Amino acid sequence: MLAVLNLAGSDARTTEDIFTGVSQSMPLGRVYGGQVLAQSIVAAERTLVEARTVHSMHGYFLRPGDSTKGITFAVDRIHDGRSFSTRRTQAYQEGVPIFSMIASFQDQDPGLDHQTPMPTGLPGPEDLPDVEAHLKGLHPMSKRLFVDRPVDLRHIGSPIYLGVEGERTPQQAVWVRVRRALPDDPAIHRAALAYLSDLTIQESILRAHGVSWATPGLKVASLDHAMWWHRPGRADDWMLYVQESPSARGGRGLATGRIYSADGTLLASVAQEIMVRVPDVGSAD
Repeated sequence: MLAVLNLAGSDARTTEDIFTGVSQSMPLGRVYGGQVLAQSIVAAERTLVEARTVHSMHGYFLRPGDSTKGITFAVDRIHDGRSFSTRRTQAYQEGVPIFSMIASFQDQDPGLDHQTPMPTGLPGPEDLPDVEAHLKGLHPMSKRLFVDRPVDLRHIGSPIYLGVEGERTPQQAVWVRVRRALPDDPAIHRAALAYLSDLTIQESILRAHGVSWATPGLKVASLDHAMWWHRPGRADDWMLYVQESPSARGGRGLATGRIYSADGTLLASVAQEIMVRVPDVGSAD
């Protein structure tokens, strides 16, 4: 993850700043959305002074990316004001855009402060089994889809990898963290938070209808992604990702999430809409 977030600058310039990056190797060959999202944030922040940090982004996944090929990031310096800056980042492969994002950045300013409290009475991450405990008997190649990533996940309740147990409800909570210690640079932790924000958030939609990731013929693709960074935190410490889906209709589902540090500090809010197609939707509802 650190390697793919370490973008290279380029002498090739138009009216935009150009950066290049690589992708993690993925079992199915498609670029992980959270990766290109995080890389786009890194590229945009490279065009700003260190004191001005990202507080929000809105992006669209335009095409599937190929994880075997490099990615070019073009950053447009849309606006620089007294307290805020706006950047547009376009991610390209072979000259074709695969992701488009607009993000806003702000100097650290004093102001009003409140947050929705973290849910209480939930088991901690150390009291829960890791991902591999839920994948016993699965073919090694299929298992790679869930374990070949730098993020540790601990579902509260059973995950929906192979089936959906218990009540069909449009909500869930997952403990998440990066598996290894990260450098202290806050920019790396902001990018890492974006990276992991794309993991599991779609599951509140699927769980509501009893649809597991192993459902034959299931097709899921992220359409857009929005994120708001509220407070600084470390992505290599355990965080609680609280997720719910307010609506699904017409082959699309909306999911929202809140990411808390283990001490209850609200670090970020997330929203994502996905395309979801279930072959026999009647039996899944």
